Amino acid sequence: MQKPAESPYPLAEIIRQRWSPVAFSSDRIPPLVMGSLFDAARWAPSSYGEQPWNFVVATQDQPAEFAGLLSCLMEANQVWAKRAYALILTCAKMHYTRNQQPNRHAYHDVGLATQNLMLQAISQGIFAHPMGGFDPQKARELLSIPEGYEPVAVIAVGYPAPPDAAIAEELRQRDANPRVRKPLTDFVFSGRWGKYAGPFS
Repeated sequence: MQKPAESPYPLAEIIRQRWSPVAFSSDRIPPLVMGSLFDAARWAPSSYGEQPWNFVVATQDQPAEFAGLLSCLMEANQVWAKRAYALILTCAKMHYTRNQQPNRHAYHDVGLATQNLMLQAISQGIFAHPMGGFDPQKARELLSIPEGYEPVAVIAVGYPAPPDAAIAEELRQRDANPRVRKPLTDFVFSGRWGKYAGPFS
């Protein structure tokens, strides 16, 4: 299913095509393609070039690891994420390596790396759905995440489910719902907070 973003502006096609479905196929993603997702993340910008992102990945080829990471998700997310080929936990290193000072940009930079990963995925016909609905403490304990690193999100990654897939109607309807975003007037300001910077035409 395609749900391109509707915009009055000339958006890059890869941005128009990116969205987060819940109907996944568990078909295997080739290792070379999986590697390209993480390499795309590697090239994201970061404060002082610190690259504070870390990823813990579990695929359907590793049933025990996949089940463990799946168990960290909220039950409502487990229902559909269990069909994805891979689950990826993103983590942020909260201090700079260069001087051990707190890195207040760590979450921001992990987000940039995650977006790179998701755009690389869509360029290859793969979808990625990031989730905040998981238990960070359980993930920390299960995966032995060290002090100074914070679990941020879990990303379900996989090919889209085929049209004839046996998927619950609730999930099918969720994917069919239109995409909605706030208008620019709600968040693009100039001069003072709340004063719209546009129109851009």
